[in-house]
Formats: sequence, C-alpha cells, structure tokens
Amino acid sequence: MAITVMVVDDQEMVRAGFSALLDAQPDLQVVGQAGDGAQAVELAAELRPDVILMDVRMPVLDGLAATRRILAGSAPGGPPRVVMLTTFDLDDYVYAALRAGASGFLLKHSTPDELAAAVRVVAAGDALLAPSVTRRLVEDFARAQPVVPIAPVHLTPRETDVLRLVARGLSNRQIADELVLAEQTVKTHVSNILTKLDLRDRAQAVVYAYEAGVVTPGPRH
Repeated sequence: MAITVMVVDDQEMVRAGFSALLDAQPDLQVVGQAGDGAQAVELAAELRPDVILMDVRMPVLDGLAATRRILAGSAPGGPPRVVMLTTFDLDDYVYAALRAGASGFLLKHSTPDELAAAVRVVAAGDALLAPSVTRRLVEDFARAQPVVPIAPVHLTPRETDVLRLVARGLSNRQIADELVLAEQTVKTHVSNILTKLDLRDRAQAVVYAYEAGVVTPGPRH
C-alpha cells in the first residue's frame, strides 16, 4: 500500500510543487494539502495520513503548535509522523518541534529524491537525522538549554553506548560498525531504549541524550 502524505505550507506553489513530486513516486500518495496549522489539525484528524510535511512558519497556527496538537491526538493506529519543513537549517522552532515529537526536519531546497526518501524514512518508523544538519541544530540549541544530567539508570551500558551514537546522528549500520555488533542487535537496542525511556522515536532519543547530559554538545562540523 502507498504511504499517504499531507503537505502543509502557507505558500501555494510550495504545496503544489511538493505534492506533484511526491505523487510521481509509485509508493507515495498525497491525500491532502493545508495552508495553515489550524487547517492541518482538522485535515490530519479527517485524513489520517502516514506522514505530514509541516511548514514551521505559518499564519493562524504555526507548525510547532499544529504538530503538538496533531501528535497529542489519539487517532486509531497512532498519530502520523511529522517532518518539519524549514528554509533555514538553524530555525529556532525546529528544536522545540523535535521535543514535541516531530520525527525530524527537511530543508525546503532539498532535492526531489531527498524529499521522497525523507517520507519513506519516517514512515518506516525511523527519524530524519542527517548528521550534517540535524546534529548541528540540536547541539546549537542544546547549548542554550539548562542541562541537568540524568543518569540513564534504566539503560544497560551497551544501550547507553548505542544512545550516544544515535545522538550523533549515526544510522543502525554505522552504529553496528562502530560497536562491532550485528545490525539487528543494534535495532533491538534502539527499540529497548525507546521503550525504557518512553520515547516515540530516534529524534526524541537525540533530544533526551542532550538534555540528560548523556552526550554534550561538541564543536561544529
């Protein structure tokens, strides 16, 4: 079955362009478009898409507030995955969106292939965590947050190692190579981490790792 997508942006040309690109993919289907956050909340409840591409800055209700409302809903099958759309890679709303449960973010000037890949990644339950952009954003805003170290007492030493590498933006394959583990073992560790810490996905795991002091912001790359 096709992955259903809703595109939310206050610029009609952006909505139309993204929708056309996604609809051209055989495994993706755009089921709705919205021009502001309030409309997005209503349509999300009605259409129940798998993935929502959500603009950050919009009139009536911005993308952050809309994301919070959508993810707080209790639709059958769980809430959709939300990918924030932003023009700038250091948009001050995006860190808060990750904390609210968004599965990642995508720059509006991304290529068609990157756009389609982003939808597939989050639909599969993973997080859109590109090390070159997302880690820099999280680190920049983590520096501005009061960090109160929390010992991850519920995690095993190996799970803590995996969490640190997740927070650096590494994929399961890269973590497996780094720790000399089978990729399936890493997937199991990640699943256990999310369950034990009551986190929705890898994006929230990254935020937790920084805020809890499991990892600390490093230099820019």
